[in-house]
Amino acid sequence: MRPRPLLGAAAGAALLLLTGAAATPATAAPTPSEAVTVDSVGRIAADGTVTLSGTYRCQSSSGPVFVSSSVSQGSSANRYGIGGTRAVCDGAKHRWVNTGRPLPVALVPGEAHVEATITELRTFSGLPLPYFHAVHERAVTLTRG
Repeated sequence: MRPRPLLGAAAGAALLLLTGAAATPATAAPTPSEAVTVDSVGRIAADGTVTLSGTYRCQSSSGPVFVSSSVSQGSSANRYGIGGTRAVCDGAKHRWVNTGRPLPVALVPGEAHVEATITELRTFSGLPLPYFHAVHERAVTLTRG
């Protein structure tokens, strides 16, 4: 196959993605029935593996939903993704626990900042786009464990 048709198809797909993303809002107004929390203490193992946890509640979904978390420490602008948990949006309160090991190992026991997000992948015009059910940020303490 010649490169020009492939480049045209790639450009068309990118344009469609941008058009679809602009047509659909990526965020939702939080409702009292949808929330995510972060526990005040996280764990960091000797090998740098971080475990974060909290609770979540969401009402309904049409696509897969996940609770993701990220952590930063000190004055650094670097945020490290720490795992993801599949969420059940049935209106009930559930626990989430995410574990991950940022590389290079850059986190140490002590104060940190965590953000947790409930994100659904909703299909719009055949493309999965993010829909945010809830977001929560919190200062936590990472302890050895």
